[in-house]
Amino acid sequence: MASNQASSTEDPSPLAAPSAGQQSLVGKVVWITGAGSGIGEACALAFGQAGAKVILTGRRAQALDTVAQRIHAQGGHAMVLAGDMTDREAVMAIAAAIDSSYKALHILINNAGLNVLERNWSVLTADRANDVIEANLSSAFYGVIAALPIMRRQGDGLLIHTSSWAGRFVSKVSGPAYAAAKHGVVAMSYAINQEEFRHGIRSTVICPAEVATPILDKRPVPVSAEDRAKMLQSEDLARSVLHVASAPKHVCINEIVISPTWNRSYL
Repeated sequence: MASNQASSTEDPSPLAAPSAGQQSLVGKVVWITGAGSGIGEACALAFGQAGAKVILTGRRAQALDTVAQRIHAQGGHAMVLAGDMTDREAVMAIAAAIDSSYKALHILINNAGLNVLERNWSVLTADRANDVIEANLSSAFYGVIAALPIMRRQGDGLLIHTSSWAGRFVSKVSGPAYAAAKHGVVAMSYAINQEEFRHGIRSTVICPAEVATPILDKRPVPVSAEDRAKMLQSEDLARSVLHVASAPKHVCINEIVISPTWNRSYL
């Protein structure tokens, strides 16, 4: 686990000012997993611009450092705590480091995940299935289990999980392992709300259809630049996540299902 902190005393961005009925994100401690690229990177930049204290986790420390530098350049605060979210001991250590540094954790963005090329039962092996399930479902559970004690202690917390369109609609495009894991993330989020509302904790699961992120490079059939341009972009998801995070504490947005207007699953 590596760490690097970047912060600034400059005034927060104008985006930090909440609209009527929204709560400010200034000073909120936000842990983002899978923060080195794609949706995680876009969320990190958005929260940094909104004045939050952003903790970046992922396996690639150099990519996380680059994101932290961009947050710092826009007047924000970021700490890098690199680690593999499939390693339960590493996840607990990262949560402990956050608690030690900030004495709080207001928001967890559970975004780490991956897919593999083997997306048909005829070629899927047990090892590759396990890779997908660990990266998408087990890692999400570990993040929640690590975050909940801090959130219970403070009587407040928000967990936002990146599932998928495949978490609601089974598709051959995503493959059986990915679809099963992402369905599990949806169930996990609802189960959190069933128990943790008593502690002022809310959970939201976001189910996006195709998003133009680096994970598309793992598709068995290459995706053209034209098709990528029609998909959801990482920044679209970051705006949705900010909307959820800015909702008043008495509001729980249980689930968001979002797709591009040009939804290729309808073809």
